[in-house]
Amino acid sequence: MPHKFYHGRTGVVFGVQPRAVQVIVYKTVGNRKIEKRVNVRIEHVKHSKCRDDFLNRVKANAAKRLEAKEKGEKVNLKRQPAQPREAYVVSTKKNAPQTLAPVPYDTNY
Repeated sequence: MPHKFYHGRTGVVFGVQPRAVQVIVYKTVGNRKIEKRVNVRIEHVKHSKCRDDFLNRVKANAAKRLEAKEKGEKVNLKRQPAQPREAYVVSTKKNAPQTLAPVPYDTNY
């Protein structure tokens, strides 16, 4: 088993043997990144899902582009940042204000 530092890390497979794979993992030491080569058995490795969202977005954008081209209109396929929430008024008619107080310190643990 590799050292606990490498558990859950993402790396690049650069070598494949019958029962294991060789993985390059970058480790931060001080102010630099050191390339570490780790031999890991196949049952301890799983494919990274970090690219799934990107690939799904590419397929969806291709479908939207094709649909917009058929209709003859222009479509914006860029991701938009989260916009501020809409303003609203909080009514106190059925929502009475509550006074908050600190929880007393209890030493009976």
